[in-house]
Amino acid sequence: MPIASLDLISTAKSLVYDVVELSRLDGRVKRYLGKLDWRRAVVIAMGKGSMQMVEGVLGALDVDGGVIVTPRGTGRPIEGLEVVESSHPLPDESSLRAGEMVLEWARAARGGRLLVLVSGGASALVEKPLDPLTIDDVRDATRALLACGASIHEINSVRKHLSLVKGGRLAVAAYPAEVRGLYASDVPGDRLDVIGSGPTVADPSTYCEALEVTRRYRIFEVLPERVVRVLEEGCSGLREETPKPGSQLLSRTVNELVAANIDVLKGLENKLRSSGFNTLILTSRLEGESREVGRALASITMDVIEKGVPVQPPASLLAGGETTVKVRGRGRGGRNMELAFSWALSMRYWGYRSEAAILSMDTDGIDGFTDAAGAIMTPELVEELVTRGVDPYKVLEDNDTYTALNTVGGLVRTGPTGSNLNSIQVILVSR
Repeated sequence: MPIASLDLISTAKSLVYDVVELSRLDGRVKRYLGKLDWRRAVVIAMGKGSMQMVEGVLGALDVDGGVIVTPRGTGRPIEGLEVVESSHPLPDESSLRAGEMVLEWARAARGGRLLVLVSGGASALVEKPLDPLTIDDVRDATRALLACGASIHEINSVRKHLSLVKGGRLAVAAYPAEVRGLYASDVPGDRLDVIGSGPTVADPSTYCEALEVTRRYRIFEVLPERVVRVLEEGCSGLREETPKPGSQLLSRTVNELVAANIDVLKGLENKLRSSGFNTLILTSRLEGESREVGRALASITMDVIEKGVPVQPPASLLAGGETTVKVRGRGRGGRNMELAFSWALSMRYWGYRSEAAILSMDTDGIDGFTDAAGAIMTPELVEELVTRGVDPYKVLEDNDTYTALNTVGGLVRTGPTGSNLNSIQVILVSR
């Protein structure tokens, strides 16, 4: 069957399973440990992918105790390890308990070896605030940061300077233990110090830079008073900085990237190419506001259709990364839903209907504060909303893409996948 006659939505739906499978973390951890001469260690795992990452440890390493911190509702018993279910995307008392436990286990490993497994979501799941901050202070600061449109690099530069766990401080607590930090990236650019706020990684950012982020995005005035005071004291040199590159306290720590968004993109590229699509990976570090990124991707799609650049149709364009949403309305949605909706709205504006489709989903299966992983959209689905009396521009204004997409069957639901390698976008062009 020629690709021009394929149902693009059905093709996009078939890719959802591939995204989930290509995002698995256990095999990547096992392969790394197979090259390491360690035989036993204390294990700390934190993040949305912590259960999968620990599966890669079992049978490859004797465990001397430790703790797994995983999102609420995703834990299960693992012999020899404590399991803590914690809160995401906003920290709460369970995050505080998790933070205290990982610090205890880090200190317990001081005479031996510590394996730290970090995946996306660890920043909220594990927290031990600097004195005199409370977990409520950190939660309120996190809420403001997530809603202001800051990048994950900027958000985590602030988080690291409010915490006794983040920004390399967990490895400091374990010193002089031999520490290995294995990271599964959920951030554009795969910077280890940003993934999960880098609990075992030297932190190049400063209190002053963190303070500047709060001013740049105009949340300085709404932050808890104690948060502002801690950042200002740090910027004035009244607080000890996070450990920097070259710190003696990190001299026995080695960190490695074991899984990243590009791995998923390359797997999808191979599958789509074997199915007859001319395939191009645009980037694995997509950033920017979701609706603007959606419009930009629509422009590229239109060039593929009309001019055959940067790739000839039938085509698939692949991208990954983490966009942001500046919350303006009171609706429900997520960065992937908003990106896909904006893409389809732009395509419809320029007169396209059935020539292309987009899949935009998070590899962790959770987009925003919803039960959806993302969306599959075509311009025709926007047209269907219009015929039902829905103003698509009002949908974006209200940040209510979840409600609109649910109406026309555009949502992708996988449930929590046990991984987190950032978001994936696949654009399919049929002619």
